[in-house]
Amino acid sequence: MSSTHGPRPLRWVKSTHSGGEGGNCIEWAWVKSTYSGGEGGQCIEWAAEHAAATGEFLVRDSKDPNGPRLTLTREGFAGLVEFAKHHG
Repeated sequence: MSSTHGPRPLRWVKSTHSGGEGGNCIEWAWVKSTYSGGEGGQCIEWAAEHAAATGEFLVRDSKDPNGPRLTLTREGFAGLVEFAKHHG
């Protein structure tokens, strides 16, 4: 696990639901964890496309999208997922 200072820029991807005329475009980079509760607490998000493009797994608190984020290796991210599975 490393700190967030100096991460590569996020890779933004246009939504597949956007029209081809240039209107109603939504770009996304963060995906809410399936292990996050639906009540608005303990929610984390990760930047899936950024991970696929760079190998860096960025994780943040969905309640504080402009706050700090973690940069994890593939192994570190896998460990976080395993922890969430077992400790929910």
